[in-house]
Amino acid sequence: MARIEDYALIGDLQSAALVERGGSIDWLCFPRFDSGACFAALLGTPDNGRWLVAPVGGGEPTRRYLHDTMVLETTWKTEEGTVRVFDFMPPRGTAPDVVRIVEGVRGSVRMRSELVIRFDYGRVVPWVRREGDARFAVAGPDALCFRTPAHTRGEDMRTVSDFAIEEGERIPFALTYYPSHEEAPRIDPEIALAETESFWRDWNGRCKVDLVPEWRDLLHRSLMVLKTLIYAPTGGIVAAPTTSLPEWVGSVRNWDYRYCWLRDATLTLLALLQAEHIDEALEWRKWLLRAVAGDPSDLQIMYAVAGERRLTEFELPWLVGYEGSAPVRVGNAASEQLQIDVYGEVMDALYQARTHGLAKESHAWALQKTLLGYLERAWSQPDDGIWEIRGVRQHFVHSKVMAWVAFDRAVRTVEEQGLDGPVDEWRRLRDTIHAEVCERGFDVERGSFVQSYGSKELDASLLMLPLVGFLPAADPRIRGTIKAIEDDLLQDGLVLRYRTHHDGVDGLPPG
Repeated sequence: MARIEDYALIGDLQSAALVERGGSIDWLCFPRFDSGACFAALLGTPDNGRWLVAPVGGGEPTRRYLHDTMVLETTWKTEEGTVRVFDFMPPRGTAPDVVRIVEGVRGSVRMRSELVIRFDYGRVVPWVRREGDARFAVAGPDALCFRTPAHTRGEDMRTVSDFAIEEGERIPFALTYYPSHEEAPRIDPEIALAETESFWRDWNGRCKVDLVPEWRDLLHRSLMVLKTLIYAPTGGIVAAPTTSLPEWVGSVRNWDYRYCWLRDATLTLLALLQAEHIDEALEWRKWLLRAVAGDPSDLQIMYAVAGERRLTEFELPWLVGYEGSAPVRVGNAASEQLQIDVYGEVMDALYQARTHGLAKESHAWALQKTLLGYLERAWSQPDDGIWEIRGVRQHFVHSKVMAWVAFDRAVRTVEEQGLDGPVDEWRRLRDTIHAEVCERGFDVERGSFVQSYGSKELDASLLMLPLVGFLPAADPRIRGTIKAIEDDLLQDGLVLRYRTHHDGVDGLPPG
């Protein structure tokens, strides 16, 4: 099985695929990020769905993204010659597509395309029929159309093509999803390539950060990944395009991240705002207003891409998991948790968005005031915390600090941005929370803030305290916290979230 770091991301702003270094697309969900996968080899075997395009004799590939785009270019140098493959998903018009264009660079290289379609996360084998240059795979509501000028044949429930690519020749392959009760649309691969390149170049051209070239390229690449995780029809931002990749191989800590966490989305939003990508902030605000509409006590920490609330968690026993890391899960029960910190992240993101020029909107500010009204009563409760523990609720310091952030940003919104609100009451609550955290969340013996009131444990989220302005970085209590985290949580150059024990806070096996 390929290592996780050997996968490259392509996407069309509604779904995404992972392309393994050897030329196999091992993960793809159609038509949305959170739809059932038609390629699930990432979490199982090739029989659970994949699409391989590679030289018959193998070879060591080199890869890069084409120019300033999300078009992946893989080059193989073989004894027979050199060949390139361009992999991309055109930003969605109507139908979602994966396009692969094989280009001969030198000599004549024997190639193989092996398409294994398995709907419903690798479980359902579709009916396949052939018409002209296309093969149609249908199962229930889902259908895929596979088109290529190369000769194809059926073999062991797969669609296979063996062909030779000559120098200067280009052979396209296109896989298009469509509802099975409709007609399959047709795409021109070369036009799609040109339009995809133009889309990404135009989008990057709007980035206003002025950096030296080597840093600009890294910044653009990072921003493109974040942009790729935005579900364009609604503005929702998913945390990741995958489910059930483990924290460590063999772990049971395998969760579905194909949803819109309010916290993760606000962090993504702030990164985009720093590059002056205001349109994404506007669309996310619209998504937020739709998603959280209703009783503020019913605010969820996450929603599906269109704002759906029900994210029932269940397991897929027919998938063995990445390198045997079972179970494989779909849905996320953490959607039912109470996490006080999300109120702070939402308030901060909307405050920052207005600071960066997003227009003031009375509807959005009314929502924020309603959320603050609920937070006035809720901030003092124990919660499940930033790490979504599945144990007993605690008075987590990070959660309390982010409640402080919520009221602090509300005060700033009135003072700096001219909106209305009970600012004296918000100041009082801000000061009350600050005093309580400094008294109950700081351990004098350790000289550090701790994970929760009365605990001796540390938590990486405490590093957020100076970043959100709770205390200055030079404050002795912050310096002590940083040193304690370095001493206790720093491991191989990375920072653990917290130490897990058999009797740990999160109710899960240690590791």
